[in-house]
Amino acid sequence: MLKVSVPVAFAALLASAIPGAYAQTRATPDTRIEATGAQANRVIQQDQIRASKMIGSTVYDVQNRKIGSVKELILNRDGKVADAVVDVGSFLGMGGKYIAVSMTDIKSDNNRLTLDRTKEQLQQMADYRLEDRNTGAGTSTSPATGGHLGR
Repeated sequence: MLKVSVPVAFAALLASAIPGAYAQTRATPDTRIEATGAQANRVIQQDQIRASKMIGSTVYDVQNRKIGSVKELILNRDGKVADAVVDVGSFLGMGGKYIAVSMTDIKSDNNRLTLDRTKEQLQQMADYRLEDRNTGAGTSTSPATGGHLGR
């Protein structure tokens, strides 16, 4: 009796699975999932800027003079941008220094970055070092290349 019930059970299972498989193959050509709620507005906003576009961008003062370029963005432990490191005073990549300015001080208008300070004021600011020789901060390999964040 066991020999008869196993093939019958298998046939019944197979028959019940076929309509489900058939229904799956009849899906409409457009199978995209539509975004709803908070997902629908996941697009860059006017008051936001991509980090990849900001790094290397020229920074101007209020008199429209070039005062430097963004060298790096410094993130805090919460993942928020704490400071922008600006290379000021360099000529052909030589003789400048790095300074840190708060992200709230940088304004973006007409796809340009501006600061309410002059180049001379920025050159008077304290140097910002991207690496701390005492602690090793800033020297670790990035997570994208196999390093570990925060170590």
